[in-house]
Amino acid sequence: MLLPWRSQDPRDSDPDEQDEATVALLPKPSDDKIPNDDTSPEDWEDDGISHNIKPEKPPWWAFIWDYDPTQTLQERNFVKKLDISLLTILSLGYFIKNLDQTNISNAYVSGMKEALSMTSNELNLIDIAWTTGYVIGQLPSQLILTKVRPSIWIPSCELVWTLLTFCLAGATTSGQVMAIRFFVGLVESIFYPAAHFLIGSWYKPSELGKRACIFHASAAAAGMFSGYLQAAVYNGLDGTLGKAGWQWLFIMDGLISLPICISGFFLIPDLPENTRAFYLTGDDAALARKRMHDVGRAPRRKLGWSILRRVFTRWHVYALTVLYIIFINTGPSSSVNPFALWLKDKGYPVTKINIIPTGAGAIQLVTTVTFAMLSDFLRNRPLVMSFSTLVGFFSAFCLAIWNIPDGLKWLAFFVHKVAVPFGPLAMSWANEICGADAEERAVVLGVMNASGYAVNTWLPLLTYPVVDAPRFRKGYTWSVFAFIAQFGITGLVAWLQRRESRRKMKIVGDEVGGDDDIDLID
Repeated sequence: MLLPWRSQDPRDSDPDEQDEATVALLPKPSDDKIPNDDTSPEDWEDDGISHNIKPEKPPWWAFIWDYDPTQTLQERNFVKKLDISLLTILSLGYFIKNLDQTNISNAYVSGMKEALSMTSNELNLIDIAWTTGYVIGQLPSQLILTKVRPSIWIPSCELVWTLLTFCLAGATTSGQVMAIRFFVGLVESIFYPAAHFLIGSWYKPSELGKRACIFHASAAAAGMFSGYLQAAVYNGLDGTLGKAGWQWLFIMDGLISLPICISGFFLIPDLPENTRAFYLTGDDAALARKRMHDVGRAPRRKLGWSILRRVFTRWHVYALTVLYIIFINTGPSSSVNPFALWLKDKGYPVTKINIIPTGAGAIQLVTTVTFAMLSDFLRNRPLVMSFSTLVGFFSAFCLAIWNIPDGLKWLAFFVHKVAVPFGPLAMSWANEICGADAEERAVVLGVMNASGYAVNTWLPLLTYPVVDAPRFRKGYTWSVFAFIAQFGITGLVAWLQRRESRRKMKIVGDEVGGDDDIDLID
């Protein structure tokens, strides 16, 4: 019996486990092309037959980036266009989204708490306000995305949250911050599932994991950049024009975001069936549609009530949603940074509190890209996701014990974000599992993200309340058990997908076998 986390690609399945109908589909060599025992390799050169004794060895970079010897020059150039335009603008959009989220945490430890007379738990309440808006906007946004051009909907929402970010610099009470953050969450809710839907609409499975994780790695870059930016504005702009350093952080955030929002109107190519991007030719669009058809990824259909039946009568939405709920809630909310709070408790200066945690972001950045390349090369999402879970479990276990050597505690804080690449790999996996139904894919991605953050609106208040900083005894204990559950649900989804793939192969085999019987009767 194969383990559930073995490769999910039917092409990689064990030949001994293939049923007869599937084997019947495989090409059979013709007898006149099989050399008999009397011929020698020297004779083969003149017989006009290509024997291909030794397959060409893949280049060393095949382990790192796309390698497909059957890919045409046109297709390679097309994928490069997508990387330069679609992947770049989505990564920059996710960068500014996470810059905005991280800035709240950095502003809190850099003077906002004292300036607005905030209590410790008000940071949690600000985060709940953002998460509430985020959850409310998820599903309506995903449904709108199936009918409104992404090149209009996504940049418009980015523009609104950029203007709201400027408003944060003028807030004078914590209540104002909460109200603004609610509306920021409402418009930011569209971005993450919409971006994964777009990436899944253009890239093939062998390309998908790397792009999804490069996109997600921009979140780590945003966290690092926010720390450096806050340190810089705190030292260089604090008090300038009557504004404190934490206020300048939001102003700089808005100035960085504005040109990215505007660029999105031109660089987001919509979908293969309706693209009007200036950098894609008609041949490019036709190639995009063919690529998605070849991997079984369906285009959009007319939106109707049947989508609810299709989504909620399949196991996909239930298992994948539980998987993502656990992932989102293995740690604290995005506005609570235990590493920074621990450093503040130990008396580190503001500059170092902002800069030191960026080391964890750098580790997240490297591991996200590395895990993406590995999962695409192995064609095995759950195996790599399980390793990410294992490192997260190690970090949480060490911090739950707490009274450990300082070196081990520093290591646990730095490596805890190795567990983050699990998220984009889970989204890539969902794109593949639901690839045969575009509307289901959009809804499932939205339900996964919305459900994860719906639980995140209240659970961190119980597990990681800021008043428990820096020890977070309840929080780290919760994380240990959450990572165990995450490992289990990953194995379950892998098993369900493998079972579904076998059933589909059996149905195809039976249909082909039935056709052969009819031919024999005729």
